[in-house]
Amino acid sequence: MSDPKSAPQVVGLRYLSLAARLGQAADAAMAPAGLSLARTRVLEVLSLRGAVRQSVLAQALGQAPRSVTQSVEALERRDLIARTPDPDDRRCKLVHLTAKGSTALLVGIASRERALRAYFGTLEGRELSDLDCLLDRLESRLSMAADDVQHLPEANTVSTFKTRSTSVRRDEAGTCE
Repeated sequence: MSDPKSAPQVVGLRYLSLAARLGQAADAAMAPAGLSLARTRVLEVLSLRGAVRQSVLAQALGQAPRSVTQSVEALERRDLIARTPDPDDRRCKLVHLTAKGSTALLVGIASRERALRAYFGTLEGRELSDLDCLLDRLESRLSMAADDVQHLPEANTVSTFKTRSTSVRRDEAGTCE
């Protein structure tokens, strides 16, 4: 008989809870720099894409445009980003990174990396590799199920993992199966 603690829904809820706690811990570590994971991500997207409409920014972040408004306004108040009229459509505004925002981005990335190293750095190399493989499999499954959650199988049709060890199946090259 299988361990009820290893049931997919139990492990899934534990993962979601832990992910939220890790996000909160990273946000707390970034707070002295005046940033958060979400706001640093906004700065990263603007750094990579240049000036974009807020709707494009929201799409790049995978969020609804109204959800990005609060972050954009807070970053604009701190002069980390600016909104200027779109020359192609004066009714729209372009959001772009300021020089101060570029500097803040570097601080935000460094703060985020320190926070993540503090937690994930406690894992050994093989454990990190196994976790990465597990996350790849979950991400792949999520992508497959994104269109219609109702078509998910009733039972787990994928080989199971031992949740408290590093026994992930690998091929001869050492990559996850």
